[in-house]
Amino acid sequence: MDLLLIRHARPHRIDGASGPADPDLTDLGHRQAEAMADWLAVERIDAIYVSPMRRARQTAAPLEQALGLEGYIRHGLQEYDAEDDHYIPIEDLKADKARWREFIASQQRQDMSEFTDLVVSTIEELIAGHRGQRVAVVCHGGVINVWAAQVLGIASAMFFEPHYTSINRFVAASSGERSVASLNEVGHLRGVA
Repeated sequence: MDLLLIRHARPHRIDGASGPADPDLTDLGHRQAEAMADWLAVERIDAIYVSPMRRARQTAAPLEQALGLEGYIRHGLQEYDAEDDHYIPIEDLKADKARWREFIASQQRQDMSEFTDLVVSTIEELIAGHRGQRVAVVCHGGVINVWAAQVLGIASAMFFEPHYTSINRFVAASSGERSVASLNEVGHLRGVA
């Protein structure tokens, strides 16, 4: 089966929420989501799965509409920091050198084993349930990194930066082989500003 892991579009920044930060998309994010949906509308996609987080659900909405499919929510697709009281887009983190260094240090200290196990088991369930089909999964950069690292046999769970609404394609054979077809496809974002 063909598996498309799509990162959510650009969300708003939230600092110090009273509970878990779960931002909406920015205007740019909505345009990115529309461009991604237009790009994929010509492909046969049999099912859509979505993280329960707002930025992923809002990113999936135009694709669901373009394909006439309703996305299925899966909690195993939410980001590793889903309970944090802040969401800071990577561009903002990089602009604040001190905060960026702290973020990198925290990534190196963090035990990702439980998150990795959840992501891998969730995606393997999707694969098992959709043999011979093409499935789109709208999720997060951490989820995409974990799955790509698993497929490539890379020890580091976080090894690349998926772009907003990037399409990351994988192939899953019924015999158990998993392979990468592409990472970070962003051709649909040409001219989106």
